[in-house]
Amino acid sequence: MLRSMTTAATGMKAQQLNIDTIAHNLANVDTTGYKKTTAEFQDLLYEVVNPGGATRGSGLSNSSRVEVGHGVKLSATNRNFRQGALMQTANPLDLVIEGEGFFQLQLPDGTIGYTRDGSLKMDADRNVVTSAGYFMEPALQIPEDAIEISIARDGTVSVLLSGNDSTIQDIGRLELVRFPNPSGLRNRGGNIFLESPASGTPVLGVPGEDGLGEVSQGYLEMSNVETVDELIKMIAAQRAYELNAKTISIGDDMLQVVAQLKR
Repeated sequence: MLRSMTTAATGMKAQQLNIDTIAHNLANVDTTGYKKTTAEFQDLLYEVVNPGGATRGSGLSNSSRVEVGHGVKLSATNRNFRQGALMQTANPLDLVIEGEGFFQLQLPDGTIGYTRDGSLKMDADRNVVTSAGYFMEPALQIPEDAIEISIARDGTVSVLLSGNDSTIQDIGRLELVRFPNPSGLRNRGGNIFLESPASGTPVLGVPGEDGLGEVSQGYLEMSNVETVDELIKMIAAQRAYELNAKTISIGDDMLQVVAQLKR
């Protein structure tokens, strides 16, 4: 079989994965805090047909190598953590991180998850939780007599209590974390990331300090997917897929010519 056919097959598989990545981005164009992913590729091993520097019978040596590649492979899916657009909601428990950092969540198995999705709620016990019911870390609980919630840019959470004196009480403080390599975080789904060896150890801090972003109340961070860019990449991937398929077709035509040769 011609080498070109198997090489083109790797190109078709690569572009299929590329389309899968683009489709996932487009599906999450309205997902709060979603960060788009880009597929990255590397060429495969090369077959050395003629090594450079080999001496021929005439005493002369080849000045260059003759190598033939064997295609392409998916090397990584890189997540882009560029800030998404901000949408005002006027909901006091909707939060956005302006800059670097992640909120911390307490997962059911005891591990800590990390998210950019700040659409928070109150459960039946007045605990501050995510839409999926995960507790914030550190935990926050809103008093029953609270009539107003205020969250400062440094993460300080205070409430206005009902009564004649209208007491303002601090009930806790949000903490953020950042990672040496956020692109190395493992995707859990549900807008949640998990620490991995590639991400490095999380660095805990106060919003607005040590390189961490500040918290804004009443806003949500939207997806950073640019629809037009994704559609352009989809068209380019489709054309690359078609060209690789055409290469296989041409290779098949060449084999038919060989099969029809007569002695």
